Amino acid sequence: MRMVARLAAPAIAQQLLYTLVFLVDRAMLGHHGSASLASMQISGPLVWTTVSLLSASTVGTVALVGRAVGAGDRALATAAVRGSLWFAGVVGVGVSLVGLLTLPVVPLLFPAAGEDVLVEAEGYLTVFLPSIPLFLLSFTGAAALTAAGDTKTPFIIGAVGNVINIALNYVLIFGHYGAPELGAQGASFASAAAMAWNAVVGLAVLSRRHGRVSFRGPGDALAALRRMLKVAGPSAAERAVQQLGFLGFVMMIGALGGSVMAANQALISIESICWLSAEGFGIAAAAVVAQRLGAGRRLDAAVAAKAATMMAVAFLSLFAAMFLLIPEVLLRAFTDDDAIVAMGLPVMVIAAVAQPFLAFSMVMSHALRGAGETRAPFVIMVLGGLVVRLFATWLFAFPLGLGLVGIWIGSTVDWVVRAALLGWVFFRGGWRDVAV
Repeated sequence: MRMVARLAAPAIAQQLLYTLVFLVDRAMLGHHGSASLASMQISGPLVWTTVSLLSASTVGTVALVGRAVGAGDRALATAAVRGSLWFAGVVGVGVSLVGLLTLPVVPLLFPAAGEDVLVEAEGYLTVFLPSIPLFLLSFTGAAALTAAGDTKTPFIIGAVGNVINIALNYVLIFGHYGAPELGAQGASFASAAAMAWNAVVGLAVLSRRHGRVSFRGPGDALAALRRMLKVAGPSAAERAVQQLGFLGFVMMIGALGGSVMAANQALISIESICWLSAEGFGIAAAAVVAQRLGAGRRLDAAVAAKAATMMAVAFLSLFAAMFLLIPEVLLRAFTDDDAIVAMGLPVMVIAAVAQPFLAFSMVMSHALRGAGETRAPFVIMVLGGLVVRLFATWLFAFPLGLGLVGIWIGSTVDWVVRAALLGWVFFRGGWRDVAV
């Protein structure tokens, strides 16, 4: 329990810092101009989808490095880290080149966007695409350290990176201190600079031969990479399905009109603190489970997964209580529009019901991935995130006429189904025998 809490606290803090940077980023772009902010509706989903799919490889990193550290196999841990970093660098460069070559296609995908919006989006992407290797190296380095039981170092590195990001946003978006006024492209330069810091410092930490884990030393990196990709493959497919389901979900929300979209954005902003906290507990669960299995402590691995899950459920239940006790206060932190607040109030009750199931699902899926069991979470994502969520959302929002309330009932049904299926997979116990 103590180890889970020790690993989870920095991971949660890091997730919340990422959210802070995201909110500050969007706020600055909004103050720069509507075209700058609107351009993120084009570049934002493209960036998120690219990074999400490519960083799925870190699931294999956590599973194999964690097992190697738990087993005391220094050579395997070293090989796994080195193989992961090679993969991140090579694939990152390849995707960057493909992205730059296909960049002229982007305006064709968004014919309704104004010329000023497309110019801002293109400016953002021309900086982001070459920096993809930095993003992947940063995420891979952090995953390797986390798998070795060190979440403090990635947190400290990330915290400094966030300061760099916000400071450069202020300078480059608006053109302060003699810098050019770059708008959305300035935000992209700021993100790239922060990721360069994260990647370089992370690699420096991992270069220490006598550190907790290192890429320097003996070990067959290619063999380790093959093992990691075998684990990461279903996770990449899972994220692809997740993006597809999210696209359908967003389209249904958009069909309900602008005011519903605004209310939903306020609700999502409130709930984001919850799922980021659950993500932190999940990161800790994956690392501890991998280490315990590597050490042959199968029972302890199960105990750690249960502890992390129950801690997350308890933590998010506190937020659920706040949703019920002070819903209007929370909503007004994001909007002053009385109509939007009134639309969001009944949804806060549904969101409160969803939080324990969301916590259980997210942490349990991380724990299974840490054990190397990535196929079951993929199948459950297809059933829950794609089939159940889209059908239930459509049913409650449209035929039953519940609108925004129906949207959130549909997503809650998805979390309940996923929690039940993931719990069934976990308590069957087959995940303890997965070879990595």
